[in-house]
Amino acid sequence: MQCYSADDHSQRVETERFKAYTYEELIARDKANLDITWLRDPSLDDADNLPAPEVLAAEIVEDLQAALEEFAAIAETLQQARGEGPAEEATPVVD
Repeated sequence: MQCYSADDHSQRVETERFKAYTYEELIARDKANLDITWLRDPSLDDADNLPAPEVLAAEIVEDLQAALEEFAAIAETLQQARGEGPAEEATPVVD
């Protein structure tokens, strides 16, 4: 995508899908909040209470497999709607 390819952000080109906004434009909006600290999970603040890395990895794999299955179902539904038959599985699911 051309709008994201520039290393220098000032060289990005506005398109139908990308528009650059200045800080002033963003902050002028009703209920503008550029603070993303609300994304943090307070239960994970203490590193001693974090799950083991293998547990985190297994949860990530499980989430990604579920997402892949959902996208595969969507792709198949879209192909069937176009009359193209069942979708071929492009990426095997790892068990």
